[in-house]
Parts: sequence; structure tokens; C-alpha cells
Amino acid sequence: MKRTALAAAFSLVPVTVMAQNAVVQDIVDAHILPRFEALATQSQALADAAGQDCTPTSTALRAAYGDAFDAWIAASHLRFGPTETNDRAFAIAFWPDSRGATPRTLNALIQDKDPIVANGAEYAEVSIAARGFYALEFLLFDDALMVAGDADYHCKLVQSISADIVATTDAMYGDWQSEYRTTLLTPDSEGVYRSDTEALQELFKALSTGLQFTSDMRLGRPLGTFVNPRPTRAEVYRSGRSAAHVGLSLDSLQDMARRLASGDAALTAELNNDFNKARTKLDALNDPVFAGVTDPQSRLKVEVLQQSVDTIRTTVRDGLGPTLGVAAGFNALDGD
Repeated sequence: MKRTALAAAFSLVPVTVMAQNAVVQDIVDAHILPRFEALATQSQALADAAGQDCTPTSTALRAAYGDAFDAWIAASHLRFGPTETNDRAFAIAFWPDSRGATPRTLNALIQDKDPIVANGAEYAEVSIAARGFYALEFLLFDDALMVAGDADYHCKLVQSISADIVATTDAMYGDWQSEYRTTLLTPDSEGVYRSDTEALQELFKALSTGLQFTSDMRLGRPLGTFVNPRPTRAEVYRSGRSAAHVGLSLDSLQDMARRLASGDAALTAELNNDFNKARTKLDALNDPVFAGVTDPQSRLKVEVLQQSVDTIRTTVRDGLGPTLGVAAGFNALDGD
């Protein structure tokens, strides 16, 4: 179905207020809470693994790191409420880092043997560039930083960052359980959300922004331009996770899109078809870090993948938005 026809077909009967609340409750209970619970659980497993063996080449530590990072990517589109309080999302996921602040800050800590690593509460006060999963990637996978400085200090740094991730993810999950679920489900004229429509719009915006981030950042940054591709700008290329992050994000966003479109079989089918096409193109790449962007033929395949993600964005904007009676509005990725 053409996009213009799709919009016309689904914009005629926006969901009722009662249906809006049911959709919000389903997404909170079946999409959001399980993801933040998994993130808190896997983060604790990461800290436990770091406590057992903090050497960068530890198979168990790297596996726990991967599992915890996977859990974050599955929740990373939910950038509102508890995730944004005290810049928590940046504290566990500072990327893109266009100025190289993360390796520079980590190097300074290692060279100075900064004693802040001895106190978990104090470590939360260090630069956001030295916190979270991207900082850990440097310590576990970067050829220079994984062997930099004193081994004991390096170990304490890995353990401190892991413990800091636990504190942050526990706080996010705790806030969702204790108050933010209620905030979304019970709009109030004086509250954060004044109506079910506003709560639903927040969720729709999270879906739209998540798709935009995957297209513009996870794919757009390594693509660069035809004459100047930027493979080393790919997300987490050091640990070989770049394409995996695109897949994890698409899978999670597809689940959210299906829930937002619940009750509309035709729109659900259209969305599933778009997501499945993008997933098929990603799987066919066989390029874990998008290194192929430097080769014209391989680059074209990444560009086609990006176009597939943008097709999903169009279906979401022109089909799902009118059906829900909401629009994505402005987000931080839109720039100046």
C-alpha cells in the first residue's frame, strides 16, 4: 500500500480515550517494565562478573558486558521519565562522543591513579564520559586502554564503572515501579501528562526517535558521505557490536510499534512487513561493524538498509500517528 493511501486509510478513526489508556498500560507493563527489569538484572550480573575477574580478556566478563549492553539497547529508545532524571541515560550510554572525551577522560584517571575509583558514590560524580557501557568498551576492547596503566587500578576502574551502571539502572527501574508507571497511566491536569493522549504521544515519540537514532546515528555516522565514509564512527565497533545494536533496536522497536498499533490488523501487518524487510537486509550484510561502507558495492547495501529503516519511519509517521491521533513533535535529534 502506498504511504499516502496508508495515511488516508488509518487517519479516519483515531483510537478512543479508553483505548488509548489500554494501549499505554500494555506498553508500560509488557514492554517498558520488563526491559528495565532485565537491564537492572543484567547490570548486576556484569558487576558480579567484574568482581570475580576484572581482566579485559576475561570471557565471562565480556559475556556479561554483552548481555547487559544488549539489555540497554533494548530499552534505549525509552528516553523519558526515569531514564532522563539526573542524565541517567547519558551516564550509562554516552554516545556519540564526537570529541573523544571518553578515552581522554579514562586515560587521565588511569595516569593519575585517581582515588575516586575506591568509592562508588563518589564515582557517580566523575565526568559522564568515563561512565557507562561505552567507557567499559574502551577498557575491555581498545588496544591501548585495555592495557594502560597499573593493572590493579585498571581492575578497580572496571569494577567501579560496573557498580555505577548497577546504581543507575536500579534507580531507573525503581522509579518506573514506584511512581512513573502511575504517572503515565493516571494523567492529571496538573501532572506531567494532562491526558491519555499526551501519555500516548510520549510513547509514540519514543518509537519515532528510536527509529531516527538508528537511521541517523547507528547507520548514518559510519556511512558518512560517499567520498568520505567513516567506518570508525560506527557505534561500538571495537567490540564488534555495531550491526548487532541495529538488530536489537529494530526488534525492540517492532514490539513497541505492534503494541501501539494493536487492534488494527492492516496497520500491524504493514509495520511488521517493513520491520521484517529491514531485518532481512541487516542479516544479509554479514558486516558486524559496517566496515563495508568504504567499498561502493558494500556501501550500497548499508544505504539500502538505512532506506528500509526510513520506510518504517514513514509508515509510523503517516499511518500509526494519525491512527493514534498523535504526532512525534520535536526531539533532540532534530538539531538546530
